[in-house]
Amino acid sequence: MSSDLHPSQLHQHLQMYACAKWSFWGSLVVSCGLLFLGASQKPESKPWILGASVGVLEVGRRHRQTAKLLQESLGDIDQASRVNFQAWARTQTQPTAQLALTVGAIDANWKPENLITDPVEYIQKKQKHVALVGGTGDGKSTFTQYLSSKIGGRVIVYDSDAKPDDWSWIDQADVIGRKGNFKAIDTAMGNDLKTLEELVELRGEGGDNAITGRERFMIAEEFPILVDECDNSTHWIKRHAKRGRRYKQFICALAQNDTAENFGLQGDKDTLYSCFCLVRLGQFGRDYARTKLKDPQLEQWLKAGGKRRFMVDDCPCELDLSNWGTGATVQPETSGGGNEEVQSQPEAMNEFEQFILDWGQQHPGEVLKARILLQASRLFEGMQPDEVRIIFASMADRRLGEVEGNGDRLGWRWSK
Repeated sequence: MSSDLHPSQLHQHLQMYACAKWSFWGSLVVSCGLLFLGASQKPESKPWILGASVGVLEVGRRHRQTAKLLQESLGDIDQASRVNFQAWARTQTQPTAQLALTVGAIDANWKPENLITDPVEYIQKKQKHVALVGGTGDGKSTFTQYLSSKIGGRVIVYDSDAKPDDWSWIDQADVIGRKGNFKAIDTAMGNDLKTLEELVELRGEGGDNAITGRERFMIAEEFPILVDECDNSTHWIKRHAKRGRRYKQFICALAQNDTAENFGLQGDKDTLYSCFCLVRLGQFGRDYARTKLKDPQLEQWLKAGGKRRFMVDDCPCELDLSNWGTGATVQPETSGGGNEEVQSQPEAMNEFEQFILDWGQQHPGEVLKARILLQASRLFEGMQPDEVRIIFASMADRRLGEVEGNGDRLGWRWSK
């Protein structure tokens, strides 16, 4: 009976019934047409035409039998059709109504109750590493730049696809793997494992003071590729995930999917969720809000905010660029365990920072905006405004000037 069938099965049975019925009538018409055609043909052609007519008629007979069987299983065809139409109408109208309700509920002042505006503070309170998930153009690079300028410690980047102007705000000797040099990445990861073991011994002998100044923040771009190309990558992420936090060796692994396999943790999904904060950008964040949290209103809120709104674990986040000027002072890796601040020395700056500094000293008191800078020099050609604002914030963190404003209006000006 049609009442015992799932709506999708009912729809499929009705389609099969309609096809079988019309196929029978079509076969009957074709068979009659062939018989009519054979009456006017030569005697030697008539047997072939008669055989074709009988064959087509047999196909129609079988389709007629199929239609009868389907009719017996469906019962009242008219009633089954009405049930199928009602199921179709519900699937077409309910999501639309829900979407209209959701969109109507979102206004400029609506914010999620568990909204966080400082993801670094959240991550540091959790004392976890970062697994960053996002597609091309979702802002993964921008977020890693934000993290590296806020968390502190020596920043090391493993990026086989890095361009010459990528990661310009850190020591270029710490950008490893350019031009697809996976051997260099694999070797460096092996050295990281040795460093971790060394820190375990130092802390065991002298306590936390013995490893002060050895803090590091390691960023691994496109980790699934590193898993395929670097033998040490899987051991590297597992060891640091479980022990690195205690010795101030934090990692940020980037991927385009949030499965454990993409992070080299096959069969160890618990480690991914217990040792990492999962940051989901773009469509990944919106999908998580819709499918896992069952919150279409949150999904629409994320969509309305573009790249600046994303998910950190189960918490929605809106990245406020006005916070970037108050980040942690970056610490160099030293052997003596001193906690020395990086001094604002012009000779340690890259060419982008030097240009900004020169402009500020030539225009004291004036606020430099990203738009003005992009128009003023071809040196910044190809950069996005958000990338320029990251440089502003990084310089302010090192007390090279100060930032003013927030969001798209964030600017930098020189101050002693």
